[in-house]
Amino acid sequence: MIIEAGVRPAPGLAPGLELVPVRTVIAAPIDGFLRLRPGDRPLVTAGEAFSVGAALADALRDGETREVARADPAAPGPDARPGDRWSSLVGEGRPDGDVGSAELLYEVAGRWRVAAGDLVDRVEAPVSGIVRDVRPGVGIRITVPARGLPGTEALGSPVRGRLEIAAPAGGELRAGAMDVGRRGTVLVVGARVDAEVLTRARAMGVRGIVVGSLASKERRDVLASDERQAAARHRIEPFGVLVLDGSLRRPIATPLMDVLRALAGREVGMLIDPPTLVIDDPEVALPTPSPELVRIRSGPHAGIEGRWLGLAGVRRFAAGVHLEAGRVALADGTTLTVALADLERFQ
Repeated sequence: MIIEAGVRPAPGLAPGLELVPVRTVIAAPIDGFLRLRPGDRPLVTAGEAFSVGAALADALRDGETREVARADPAAPGPDARPGDRWSSLVGEGRPDGDVGSAELLYEVAGRWRVAAGDLVDRVEAPVSGIVRDVRPGVGIRITVPARGLPGTEALGSPVRGRLEIAAPAGGELRAGAMDVGRRGTVLVVGARVDAEVLTRARAMGVRGIVVGSLASKERRDVLASDERQAAARHRIEPFGVLVLDGSLRRPIATPLMDVLRALAGREVGMLIDPPTLVIDDPEVALPTPSPELVRIRSGPHAGIEGRWLGLAGVRRFAAGVHLEAGRVALADGTTLTVALADLERFQ
């Protein structure tokens, strides 16, 4: 990035700071998406308002596709269309006379392909909002008129619980600190979390985990745990993981941690798409980040924060690359020269 002569600084910002990429701390409103698989049954319609705990859909845990010939007496009628519900399928393993429900997918050569299953989990809303669109087999698009703390990735299911700070921004939670007293909570666990903590948290009834970074191994463990839960016959308790940064270990940024501390003890929701911690209490006061605070988001000093001092001009970095840089003052009094592309500021 080459800075042209005569560029004026943005109002209210130190000279050159407007060139540093911005990270949004609080976003509002939130446009969310709840994914549906073939066979899942939406229970809401477009334009409908819903509140926390409302039933949004019935999700098939053991969904599979089956074929039904037109010649079958119980086959869908001639006016059937893809996406319609078909209630003439008797599910395997159901009591006599208990009629299941399936979703019509498509018809080829006189045979309907349908999605059906016997185990159903109720999907409940972790937040309040308005349904914008419903597409069977695809998803439910919603708008949440609340504030949210965006992350970079989320795994698992949308959840809701009482936020609890279990570890400092650069710390780490040990599995031994997890007990049934944390049931129903959304835990902030610091810079990273290992697979043992995630497994124990789910077993203890924790609803969600907020963490600075998540390594690839832990990602695989979360996904594998979801698959094992889906294979079980008992009801699945929802569990979600919100990652605030990527896979590289680093402390939770100070502006984000300040918001989390302000929310401690309050009910929050967690969406998977987009990955967001939802703050639906309009009266809670949230701290505003310092405009001169910058954070190194990549490179050898990733995760370090400091105060913006100004532009340093074009500098030579590793591999002979020349980039526009800035000077950052650290808390210990030292100064670093960092490429602007490796920095972020908060607003």
